[in-house]
Amino acid sequence: MVKQFLLSIAVFSLVMISFLPLGEADQQFSLTGAVRYALENNDELRAAGFALEAGYQDIGIAKSSLAPHVAFEERAMRTNNPGYVLSLKLDQHQFSAQDLAGAPNTFNVPEAINDFQSTFVFEQPLLSRKADLGIAAARQESAAQAADYRRKRQEIALKVIQTFLSVQTDARYINANQKTLEDAQEHLRVATSRYKAGLGLYSDTLRAGTAVTDAEQRLVSAQKNYNVAKRQLGLIIGLEGSADILDAPPSSPSVKPISYYNSVALTRPDIASLELRHKNAQTSLELAQAGYLPVLGIGGSYQLNDRNRIFGSEGESWQVMAFLRWSVFDGDKTGSEIRKAKLKQREAGEYLSGMKKSVLFKVFDAYLSVDEAAKNVELARASVTSAEEGKRLIEMRYNASLSPIVDLLDAQSNLDNARANLVARENAYQLAVAVLDFESGIILKSLAIE
Repeated sequence: MVKQFLLSIAVFSLVMISFLPLGEADQQFSLTGAVRYALENNDELRAAGFALEAGYQDIGIAKSSLAPHVAFEERAMRTNNPGYVLSLKLDQHQFSAQDLAGAPNTFNVPEAINDFQSTFVFEQPLLSRKADLGIAAARQESAAQAADYRRKRQEIALKVIQTFLSVQTDARYINANQKTLEDAQEHLRVATSRYKAGLGLYSDTLRAGTAVTDAEQRLVSAQKNYNVAKRQLGLIIGLEGSADILDAPPSSPSVKPISYYNSVALTRPDIASLELRHKNAQTSLELAQAGYLPVLGIGGSYQLNDRNRIFGSEGESWQVMAFLRWSVFDGDKTGSEIRKAKLKQREAGEYLSGMKKSVLFKVFDAYLSVDEAAKNVELARASVTSAEEGKRLIEMRYNASLSPIVDLLDAQSNLDNARANLVARENAYQLAVAVLDFESGIILKSLAIE
């Protein structure tokens, strides 16, 4: 049994050695520091930032419909079409009395002619209700995307908190399992001593040795979970490797009355986003109705023509104009667009109404979960106190040969479970508060980041 005891010590030492960091130590973060780092480096959030910037460009695209449009065209042509030949000679300033002298044969059967035409064209809309509404719609959609981005930041913050608490919990599990292993080794030592003194059974030493092995296995598993949680934290905040925690968040974060959370929840960024899209649905309706309105603008062109040279200028001409463009009949396209826009507006309104109800429900559920988690923490603490006292009494009875070792091992197992349950319950409470802050839209405010 001494060999078994020494073997257990050796295994325990190897486990402790495995806890030592290999190579460079993991970068450590406080909870607020981890969230701040994630808001700058999380890959998903950075991608959302680029998508937001891309959405901003839609405003410029919409504005371009009211900006001057200038185009240049260079065209080369060879033709013997009578109409084209006459027109091109006039454009090239080459029409002369000699062309009239040969009429009508030179008109009806002309020789082929070359033409190199350079044209600058511009158009400037002056009044376009549809373009104005398109710009307004682009701005509203961009603002909605910005609100979506703010909500995405809150989602990343919650993920960081969840993983941060997992690292904290797994670290506490390691401590609890280390304590369990120490207790199991002490039980093995006592059982071995009693057996050698003729006061105990050999089966007691076997059971105590099994308990030591089980405790070692749980400790190895706890270390593995701890390392995985650290790697996951590093992944979420944007590191290539693992990240460790620097300090623990408060175990009992403050909670305000539910009326406060209900009021702030209705200003959540995703609700603001849906409100903007509901408003944009009205703009889309007006945009569809604008299809019945005319477009007023000015335009013009400057043209160069030459028989022999590209970009030549034997002849030049220009024109300016004003135009009124009005769609008289489009096959009921505009009417269908208006009916579609009205239905989309009603759809957006229903989504907005349903979302507000859903948010208030989630706040209600999260608030009750916080209350439940707080009560469970108190019960878990009482359970640990009770289990510690029960184990102490059984241990005294075992040492006095009044109880078998199975009772002591059962009491130890009960204490181990109570300790683990307390760790889980305290973690669940902190997470419940974070979820309440997230559902209320104030998670970054609670961390003093916004």
